[in-house]
Order: sequence, then C-alpha cells, then structure tokens
Amino acid sequence: ERNEPCWCGSGKKYKKCHMAMDEKIALHAEKGEIVPDHSMIKTPEQIEKIRISADLNTAVLDHVAAHIHAGMSTAEIDKLVYDFTTEHGGIPAPLDYQGFPKSVCTSINNEICHGIPDESIILQEGDIVNVDVSTILDGYFSDASRMFCIGEVSERARRLVRVTEECVELGLKEAKPWNHLGDIADAINSHAKANGYSVVEDIGGHGIGLEFHEEPWVSYVTPKGSEMLLVPGMMFTIEPMINEGSPDFFIDEDNGWTVYTEDDGLSAQIEYMVLITEDGAEVLTNSNVPGKEKAAAPSLLDDTAALLLSNKKKRVMGIEPTYPAWKAG
Repeated sequence: ERNEPCWCGSGKKYKKCHMAMDEKIALHAEKGEIVPDHSMIKTPEQIEKIRISADLNTAVLDHVAAHIHAGMSTAEIDKLVYDFTTEHGGIPAPLDYQGFPKSVCTSINNEICHGIPDESIILQEGDIVNVDVSTILDGYFSDASRMFCIGEVSERARRLVRVTEECVELGLKEAKPWNHLGDIADAINSHAKANGYSVVEDIGGHGIGLEFHEEPWVSYVTPKGSEMLLVPGMMFTIEPMINEGSPDFFIDEDNGWTVYTEDDGLSAQIEYMVLITEDGAEVLTNSNVPGKEKAAAPSLLDDTAALLLSNKKKRVMGIEPTYPAWKAG
C-alpha cells in the first residue's frame, strides 16, 4: 500500500503523499477523538474546481454589495443574484433546494436566517440584512454570506454586526490543522457572551464543496478541544448566528423557512467558507478578508453551465438527524 498511488488522486505514491497524515489521524482516533474520513478531505483537483465556484460566489456578493440600498425590495436582491449567477455559468444553489423558492436568503433585523425574498419586503434605512449566497459551478458548491447596514443604522445594530464579524475572525484563527471544531466554537461563543450576546445553538455550519451540505455539521457552542479533528483538505463554513438576546428561535409557520428570534431581538450572521491548509485556513469566499484577492473578473469565470442540483443533497434543516439545522430549541 505504501507504494501504491495515493487515494487522493494526486498520482504520487501513498508514502510520499497522505500516509504520514493518515498515520497522525489514526493516533488521534486511538485517543477516542472524532476524526474525519477520506470523504471529508478534498483532493487537490477538487479544491481547484471548488475555488472557481467560490470565486463566482464572491463575485455575486460583490455585485449585491454594489447595488443594495434602502428602498429596494428583497426580490430585487434575488434577481441580482439569479441574473449574475446564471450569466456566468452558475446555478443558485438555494433555488428549489428542498422546496426553497428563491435564489438567495435575505434575513432582516430579527430574522436569524433563511429569509425568503419578496417584492413586498422593502429595505428601510436603519435595517441590517444578511445576504446568504450559495453557488453551483460545474457541479461544485460554494457558500458565504455578508451583513449589510442599510444607510444610517443604530449603534445597537452596528455593534452587533461588528461583534459578529469579530466572532468569525476569532473562530478563523482557531481553524488550523490538528485543532478541533470545538476550538472554533469556543472562540466564537466566548467572545459573543463577553459582549452580552448569545449564539444560536441548533443551526450551524457544514461541510461544502461536492454537495451543498456535507459532513461535518459545525456547532458554535461546543467546548474547546471537542468535536472533530481538523486536518488539511477539510472544507466547511464558519457562520455563527449571533443574537442580541436569547438564542431561542421559531420558524415561520406560513412559509416553513424563515427563522426568527424568539424575543424579537436583532440577529446577525457572517459566513466564511474555509479550507484547512497545512499551516492554517484559507478563506475561499470573502473578498473583504485581508490578503484575499478579489474574485476573478466575471469574464474570466468558466461559462460552462453547471450541473443540476444533486438529488443526494439532504443534510439540511432537520431532514436528516445528522444535520439538525432546523431542530427547535
């Protein structure tokens, strides 16, 4: 086996590729730690193709950032996302996913996530809105979100958005090989609590790249040193939902999607899609991160139509116990 081609498809012999990493993972497993299997580790070829999808996803969010303003409807945001994505060879991943009716999630003020764009929902001066964009390009998936402050917002709202960004950045610092998902969660949860906020417990992040939602499920409230071991090649989202008050929530009974804070307080979320590297983590989807180049110019993106949504994408919103995103608190 040592001299056989590596399982990752690199063409290298196993002993010169992933053998040392696999042996290290095995040592952690012997200690009783949760470790990833090979299906959670992206190959170099997959990473490069996912990176192109992520560049388009970033370009879509940049496009929204350039046009979002008070007085526009969230349906207009949806059209911006759909048109830009499809014009550049992509498919909006949320569209028709488990019945979701639109191409993007737009969640305003007391909406935690999965807000459905609508012509009747108009952005107002002082609103804070999360725009969550997910893209399929040539069959590869990417996912990220940003918070937008519409016009002049209250100090209360601005502080929540700022602390949410700080939480994500602190979590990112813990995203490095041989740490654990719990290290990311502890950094996020500790900073949120220190600022008087709470972290939503039953909606979390997820693996990403080959499907819309993959293993592992990513909690942001678990203890330091707990949860799955992080190893190079793992790819997942860091996307905590930070509430002004209680972490409790309820789901819109009419549309079955939109999640609201139980106490009507504000909520904010920022989502990074990250790749664990040999010495840290690379943010694949946020052009605002220092050191991350802007997304490739749309004209340079692959114009080949992406594959249709896979019928295997089931790990979302409580459809399967392994992805308990919609489990009521």
